[in-house]
Amino acid sequence: MAGTPLTRAEHFIWLTARVLEQRRFAHHFLGGGADPVEAALTAYLNEDGGYGHALEPDLRGPVSLPLHTAHALRVLDSIGRCGGLRAERVCRYLTEVSTHEGALPALHPSIRGYPTAPFIPVMDDPPGELLATGPVVGLLHRNQVWHAWLFRATDFCWAAVDALEKSHPYEVQAAVAFLDGVPDRARAEAAADRLGRLVRDQRLAVLDPRRVDEYPVAPGYAPGEYHFPHDYARVPGSLARRWFTDEEMSRSLDFLAAEQDEDGGWPVRWRQWAPGTALEWRPIVTIEALRTLRAYGRRIGG
Repeated sequence: MAGTPLTRAEHFIWLTARVLEQRRFAHHFLGGGADPVEAALTAYLNEDGGYGHALEPDLRGPVSLPLHTAHALRVLDSIGRCGGLRAERVCRYLTEVSTHEGALPALHPSIRGYPTAPFIPVMDDPPGELLATGPVVGLLHRNQVWHAWLFRATDFCWAAVDALEKSHPYEVQAAVAFLDGVPDRARAEAAADRLGRLVRDQRLAVLDPRRVDEYPVAPGYAPGEYHFPHDYARVPGSLARRWFTDEEMSRSLDFLAAEQDEDGGWPVRWRQWAPGTALEWRPIVTIEALRTLRAYGRRIGG
């Protein structure tokens, strides 16, 4: 398919994406407004203040879940709407589903009986996890949201980040999302420096895509489910950007740009367990790839 990366991606979006991703693409790349994005996102909102209805495509069914709600907050943050009454409503839901220490479980047992990815276990009494809590807390802090739940959740995240000695890429990404937003910048920078050394020591980032087979895949991940510098530092202002040299980041971005498929979309690297979920994820991944490339000044067209 001829054309710029953006025009090729646009064709892919109109061909395959849900209404929400169509609206997001229009907002980020075609001059569309924020109101249509929020209107599309509202379709996933439940009466309890959380989000459900497979907003996060690997988790099916109507019930609200922390991971769905984190996804919703990322969308709201990207359009400048992550605050006010919206945030208060979300925080009430988060308070209800958090553990006694203020942490969020990846899955709430209410999803039992609905289809979910086999690599995400459903438990009756799930523990709180940095994976679910960190991105939510970081986003709320970055948007200057204050709520009683947030104080406990912040303490949990600090303790979890400080305790990290051996990790895996998605947990590190959650930690970065927390550290990029938390108010104590000096402490965040010190924690990020330590985390960056951990990432390099444990080879959690592929620093040279030409030698990808020399890097390990984390236990439980799909074959070929590697992570690269751009996966940790989605924007140049992220604390994770300091972990990588200019050459390493440039190679990573070259690899990201080259990953665009013939149909205009970007691939899903993690385990695909159902045809519909893979189809729904690719437009989301495509939008994020384009946003990352543009954030680093790469030419995408338009």
